[in-house]
Amino acid sequence: MKKLVGQVTVAEKNIIQTLFERRNGLTELAKILTADNAELYEKLVKDMGETGTKFQQWWDDMAKKYNWESCEGGNWEINFDTCEIYLNCNNKCNCNK
Repeated sequence: MKKLVGQVTVAEKNIIQTLFERRNGLTELAKILTADNAELYEKLVKDMGETGTKFQQWWDDMAKKYNWESCEGGNWEINFDTCEIYLNCNNKCNCNK
């Protein structure tokens, strides 16, 4: 089930979109980079960790600010075109009952 639970500002959307694109870029880089170049590999690992933390912190901060509905095992997603936030529920949650 996918349910509209809120909306963020364009500025807020821009922050998570930048983090999303960075995380995806780092993931693609990780696929082609080997540990042979230890210095670059360590930078990549560090950057992936920092970006992942910032990404999760954005979701935590926005959920708290806007008091979005949530469910165990569910996750939120954003529509970058509309700034709308959706809750994706798994089959075990009770949010649609």
